[in-house]
Amino acid sequence: YQRRVRGHLIYKCGGIDRGTIEKFEKQANELGTASFKYAWVLDKLKAERERCITIDISLWKFETTKYCFTIIDAPGHRDFIKNMITGTSQADVALLIVASSHNEFNVGISTNGQTREHVLLAYTLGVKQMIVCVNKMDDKSVNFSETRFKEIVVEVSIYLGKVGYNPKQIPFIPISGWLGDNLLEKSTNMSWWKGPTLIEALNAVKEPKRPVDKPLRIPLQDVYKIGGIGTVPVGRVETGVIKLGQAITFAPIGLTSEVMSIEMYGEQIQQAVPGDNIGINVNKIAAKDLRRGYVAGDSKNDPPSVVDNFTALVIILDHPGTIHAGYTPVLDCHTAHIACKFSEIITKVDRRTGVELEAFPKSLKKGDSAIIKMVPFKPMCVETFAEYPPLGRFAFREMRRGVGVGIIKNTVRKEGAMEIRSEKKPTGKK
Repeated sequence: YQRRVRGHLIYKCGGIDRGTIEKFEKQANELGTASFKYAWVLDKLKAERERCITIDISLWKFETTKYCFTIIDAPGHRDFIKNMITGTSQADVALLIVASSHNEFNVGISTNGQTREHVLLAYTLGVKQMIVCVNKMDDKSVNFSETRFKEIVVEVSIYLGKVGYNPKQIPFIPISGWLGDNLLEKSTNMSWWKGPTLIEALNAVKEPKRPVDKPLRIPLQDVYKIGGIGTVPVGRVETGVIKLGQAITFAPIGLTSEVMSIEMYGEQIQQAVPGDNIGINVNKIAAKDLRRGYVAGDSKNDPPSVVDNFTALVIILDHPGTIHAGYTPVLDCHTAHIACKFSEIITKVDRRTGVELEAFPKSLKKGDSAIIKMVPFKPMCVETFAEYPPLGRFAFREMRRGVGVGIIKNTVRKEGAMEIRSEKKPTGKK
């Protein structure tokens, strides 16, 4: 039901006209899903509308009195967890939508619930700011109850604290995505609520410091072939600045091209900085040669490269048994999703202090933290967390279930003399 909230918010902020909403309402009625008219603002695929779930990632812009926001609508359904991780990895602020009805809330907050998984992934992927919306307050079983809202705040706050967030710094807002309560205007159905509306909470977020002084890194979200234009990779600028005419290199494939044009929100721009979601028209590269998970960088300033292996500090958060050397989960790092082998468990450490507990342990279990040498099964571009945080943190999973998280300490590049890059090296232009 996050899609109703976001679609309604975009409509209220003028991001879509009333005529389009009425068209969506008519089409939704024909499918027997009338209440999903706002969700269809972001759900474009036929399968999404028929199944009433988000499958792919969509971007939409809306403006407030203070900021210009890009909504990254990522799927919450476990079947499409790869897309959810890709979308979350690009965000500055997480908007966590929690259902207030008892059954839906209990399923989401349970041990294997998706609410827990989404919070963990948001924190792991570096989304430091969060707003929690307690949705469906208009549900008959809730009836805009202040007591029910407070119960949810207590329970969600406990888990947020366990993951690493400070619940005292996170606004909780009771809303109805369907009726619009507390989105832009104070709800007349919840006169007891004295806190901010969603739009007020969004205006209160802090704009993160943008690392414009670092070398360029753009993890690709998608690649398109557009008639009359050519190859257009799409992604979010994480570090550095990209300009027209600049020579950029794509890793791990190693192809180089010139930036012919840059587009954001359908408009041509001269340059883009960290935080911008852009499309780049490049020449001499076919769309089939690029894919999600590749990384673009400046060809003349520390260009990205494929790694042979890397060493990471890993925390096992949820696994039913023991993990040994040779274990091969799927690693989700920036927009890449690649199987990586735990080649060597170097040392088990205290997860809070980093002090070594055991050298070369035979196995790891839930709750353990260790330094592990990892080897990707396919060409992969990652960086140390110290140099490029968005490309140096990851989550890993098995059978679509989150198992753990980690940060990359050093990498061994697969090029020339196999350059070793460590977190101890200074950051800056090279």
